Amino acid sequence: MGNNPAVSVIIPLYNTEKYLSACLDSLLNQTFTDFEIVVVNDCSTDKSVEIINSYAEKFGGRLNLLHMEKNSGSAPAPRNKGLENSCGEYIFFMDADDLVTKTALEEMYTLAKENAADVVYCEKNYDVNADGSNIRLCSRQRGAIDKPTFQADDLAERVKYLLQNNIWGTPWCKLVRRNLLVENGIVFPKVRPCDDHIWTLEIFFFAKKFLHVPNANYIWRKTESSATRGGQTPQTRMNLWINSTILGLKGLDKKLSELEFFQENPQARYEVLNQFNRSMFNISLKYRNNLKPFEIYEAIKQEFGAALGEQDVLIAMLCTLLDEHEKKSIERYNYIKNLDAKFQELSQALLKSRAQVAELEKEINSMYSEIRL
Repeated sequence: MGNNPAVSVIIPLYNTEKYLSACLDSLLNQTFTDFEIVVVNDCSTDKSVEIINSYAEKFGGRLNLLHMEKNSGSAPAPRNKGLENSCGEYIFFMDADDLVTKTALEEMYTLAKENAADVVYCEKNYDVNADGSNIRLCSRQRGAIDKPTFQADDLAERVKYLLQNNIWGTPWCKLVRRNLLVENGIVFPKVRPCDDHIWTLEIFFFAKKFLHVPNANYIWRKTESSATRGGQTPQTRMNLWINSTILGLKGLDKKLSELEFFQENPQARYEVLNQFNRSMFNISLKYRNNLKPFEIYEAIKQEFGAALGEQDVLIAMLCTLLDEHEKKSIERYNYIKNLDAKFQELSQALLKSRAQVAELEKEINSMYSEIRL
């Protein structure tokens, strides 16, 4: 590695002057110091750059500031630029309005080195309100572990795990070996939103040693910029998630197909793509319930027509049909769920009635006994 740092912390930056100092202070206070910080300014218009420059001396040459030529509108492009200009053995992506615990980098790097891991995936984190209040420990991982645990080497087992559990897509819960990303050409795709989910699926299958750990090192500040903002109309909000489906599926399929396992097991590749497809459509359902089918068709065709070429009408129509199918499936599910709830309610009422009848019968028998006496 020469003089290269152990870890490169990559931070995309856009107008976060309100929280940026706290973010940098949390890095300045790390118990582990063998790291560089690569901040990629996405054409900020506030005082964010001034704040970065004011911290340069405090980090003793370990803080590097890069600039995008024009605003990219989201984090993928700045993250990719940061990766290109980093030199750490491991990469850690962080958002400029968040914080890390004092021992975060030390814990993750130690786990990575002790286990020769390609990826250290932290299944827990802390959530905190925008003003820093109400910090709470969170886990968004089903079937969470209580000790460091490797994913199976067998990719068939990883597919099974993925279908039964969730791998949280956000990049800031993972420390990743830089060579894994560079040698396999894994970057954040130009797909918004859920570029980070696609990126996570790729490292999940390309990593030789994917280590789950129960550590909580990251403090996610829940600000307005932390949420996915979709615009002013249902069509715009819907299209943000349709974008991940239409444009994301092709890139994910292409990347998975580079692995021999998925070349030889098309069913496994289909199952991964199908889960991704359904999750994106289910999210977009939240934003298009009030849109009529023809409005959905028109919105998709207008938004993605240029990218879809001659198949724009066909794909827009297929997406609309899939939308109607998903809605009906959800309606059927909710109908069955309501029937089940009513059945449970009636069952409880029946049991209560039977208990009341038994009690009444007991009382009557007692009265008859008294009369006989």
